[in-house]
Amino acid sequence: MVLTWIDYLVIGGYLLAITAFGSYFARFQRTTRDYFLTGRSVPWWAICFTIVATETSTLTFISVPATAYSSDMTFLQLVAGYVIGRLLISAIFIPAYFRGDLFTSYELLQRRFGARVKNLSAIIFLLTRALADGVRLFATGLVISVVTQVPVTWAVVIIGTAMIIYTVRGGAAAVIWTDVVQLFVYIAGAAVVFFSLLHLIPGGWGAVTQTGAAAGKFRVLNLQLMLSQPYTLWAGLIGGIALTLATHGTDQFLVQRLLSARSAREAARGLVLSGVLVFAQFVLFLVIGVMLFTYYQHVPLPRTLARTDELLPVFIVTALTHGAAGFIVAAIVAAALSPSLNSMAATTVNDFYLKYWRPDADEPTLMRVSRAWTVIWGVVQIGVAIGAQWMQRSVLDAGLAVLSYASGSVLGAFLLGTLAPSVTETSAFAGMLAGLAAMTFVWGWTNIAFTWYVFIGAATTVSVAFLTQAIRQQPA
Repeated sequence: MVLTWIDYLVIGGYLLAITAFGSYFARFQRTTRDYFLTGRSVPWWAICFTIVATETSTLTFISVPATAYSSDMTFLQLVAGYVIGRLLISAIFIPAYFRGDLFTSYELLQRRFGARVKNLSAIIFLLTRALADGVRLFATGLVISVVTQVPVTWAVVIIGTAMIIYTVRGGAAAVIWTDVVQLFVYIAGAAVVFFSLLHLIPGGWGAVTQTGAAAGKFRVLNLQLMLSQPYTLWAGLIGGIALTLATHGTDQFLVQRLLSARSAREAARGLVLSGVLVFAQFVLFLVIGVMLFTYYQHVPLPRTLARTDELLPVFIVTALTHGAAGFIVAAIVAAALSPSLNSMAATTVNDFYLKYWRPDADEPTLMRVSRAWTVIWGVVQIGVAIGAQWMQRSVLDAGLAVLSYASGSVLGAFLLGTLAPSVTETSAFAGMLAGLAAMTFVWGWTNIAFTWYVFIGAATTVSVAFLTQAIRQQPA
C-alpha cells in the first residue's frame, strides 16, 4: 500500500495543528521564569502526563515492539526499576529542588559544591542530551521515510523544524501542554495498531497467546548473572533504578518538568503516578510486538528488513487502511515531539551565559538569548539525527546507551551533594572524573551491557570521592 492524500492530510494537519497549539503559549512568555518554568503553575496531573510523554518517544513506539518481536518481554525488568527509582527521587531530590529558587537542576550543585562540579555536570547534560535526542529524532525520520518514501534527511529536517518553531515561541509551557495532548494521540495510535492486529490475526487473541507462549515471547524474568545481557532481573532493577535517578532526578530535561509544578508535593505525586502509566504503556507496546510476531507467522514479510526497528512502519504501510495509516504516523510523530531544546537553552543561559558572560543582562536580552540557544540546539540535534543514519545498532539501545554513558558521574555528584554533607568540591570533582574514566574503559574495552552504565559510573564517583576525602583529611 502507498499512502494517499488522505494520509498525508492527516500527517500534515497534525504537524500544523501541534505547531500552532505550541505557538499559542508565546503570549504568556514575558520573562525567563515564564519561558523556562511556566511560572511554576503546572498541576500534578499535567506533570504526570508530560513526564510519560517525555519519557516515551519514537524509540518506544517502534523499538519496544521490535524487542518483543525478536526476543521476549524481559525489558519489563528495566521498567520495574524505573518505578522504584521514582519513589527514591521523590524522597531524595525533589525536596532539595524546592528549597531554593532554582531554574536548573545544576544550580543545586553550584550551591553545594561550586562551579567546577556544576559546570562539568551541565556540560555532560548538554552533550549527551544533544546526542540522545538526535538519535530520537532520527528514529522519527526513519519511520516517516519508510512509510512515505521521503529521504530520511528531509524527514528529519521537517520534523526538527516544527519542533524548533513551537519550542522557540511557546517555551516550556508549549512543550509541557503539547506533551499532554500528544500522550493521548500516541496512545490512541497504539490502540489502533493493537485492534488492527487483533482483527487481522487468524484466531485473534487466542492465537496470539498460543503462538507467543510457544515461542517464549511472554517471558519476563531472566535470573542470569551475566553482565553482558542488558535485560536481566539484576541489570533491570539496579540499572533501571540508577538510570531513573539520573534521567528523572538530575537531568534538566525531566527535572525542568518537576520544577514547573506548583509545589514539591504535586511534583512528587505526578512523578510517582507517571511510573504506573509508563509500566502499563510498555506492557502495551511489548504485547504489540508479540502480536506482530504472530501476524507474520501467517503473512510473509513484504520485504527484508535492514533492522527490526523498521518492523512496525512496514506493517503500517502494508496492512492498515488509508487514514488509519496516516493517523499512526501522526501518533509516532507525536511521540517524538517532546523536545529537550528548552531545557538545554535553560542550562546554557542560566548556568553559563548569566554566570560568565552577562551577569547583568536584563529580561529582554535574556529572552532573546534564550530563544537563540533554543534554535542552536535544535540545529545541533537535526545534525546528529542526519548523521545517525549510518548507525548499526538498535536505536533503542543506542539512545539509552548515550544517556547512560556519562549520567552516572552526574548522579554520583547529586547523591554526594544531597546525602554526604562532609564531602568537599575537590573530592566530588575527583570522583566525577574517575567515574567518567571508568565508563570510558567500560564502554570501549568490555562487553558490559548498557543497563549497568549509570550504576557503575555513579558507584565509582561516590567511592572515589569518599576515598579522596579520607586521604585529604589525613594529618600531614
